[in-house]
Amino acid sequence: MRYFAAQFAPLLAAALVITTHDDAAAESPAPVQVFLLAGQSNMEGQGVVDLDHPDYYNGGRGTLVDVLAKTNRPEMFQHVRTNNGEWAVRDDVWCRFKNSHGTKQGRLSIGFAGYPGHHHIGPEFQFGHVVGQALAEPVLLVKTAWGGKSLFQDFRPPRSGGATGPYYTQMIAETREALERMAIDFPDLKGREYKSAGLVWFQGWNDAFGPETARAEYEQNLVNLILDIRDEFHSPHLPTVIGELGNGGENAGDRIQEIRRAQAAAAVRKELRGNVAFVKTTAFARPAEESPNTGHGHHWFGNAESYFLIGDALGRAMVDLLTPQ
Repeated sequence: MRYFAAQFAPLLAAALVITTHDDAAAESPAPVQVFLLAGQSNMEGQGVVDLDHPDYYNGGRGTLVDVLAKTNRPEMFQHVRTNNGEWAVRDDVWCRFKNSHGTKQGRLSIGFAGYPGHHHIGPEFQFGHVVGQALAEPVLLVKTAWGGKSLFQDFRPPRSGGATGPYYTQMIAETREALERMAIDFPDLKGREYKSAGLVWFQGWNDAFGPETARAEYEQNLVNLILDIRDEFHSPHLPTVIGELGNGGENAGDRIQEIRRAQAAAAVRKELRGNVAFVKTTAFARPAEESPNTGHGHHWFGNAESYFLIGDALGRAMVDLLTPQ
């Protein structure tokens, strides 16, 4: 797998995996493996790359630049920069993320987060590296994420009854748009079919601090969400990874703990056919004083190592689901 210096065009974003029928001849190029990455602000990406203002970013503590300089595991991060010190760009993984600032699309590198420019990362960064390294086929990540959104209301899936959440509807619409425009937005992928590869769900904060009903219903709403997404894209066995609401570490408050239990329980529900992994993330929490955004506990304090390790764990879990047993 080759890497290129970091640059990408602003355009559209989200990430999911869908199935199409490939009637082409045997010599046709391999289908693009599409992954949907969905959730709220922590899926948008809050990990700071290189901002180091002493007042606003704690002097750069916990940024990706700082992590690379201080890590005692350099081999884990060796792919992040080129030999020239530039941010590496993969030539086999693409990303699309549509947000309030426009659409970001291009080859995977830093910057596919919810802010303008190239100063933040989310879980997609290392997730894409892990999955791209494991798969021979090209990979497309479609990110659909919005800050401050609940599963109980905003992402509410049709199976849960009541009004379908507007962000569930938007998630599906943006994913379809990404698939329909794949050859236009990513000319390197022209002529290829696409295939459902997986779903990653990383969300839960707003349900934890919403009404009691949001927490009580979270397990069933999450099961319904996965089943409805599988139905939408005709992929009944779509591999799915659920990232734990790990903010605050192992000793977070009762509301967060309730969501964590619901997430873990949903992953083992029999109607999901055993094709779901729950990934613990509490070990990736870092102290505020070692992070750039000291007042943003809901965003892992903006610590880039946290987001990198979350993406790594989500990616490894997905590869395990994709690997024949």
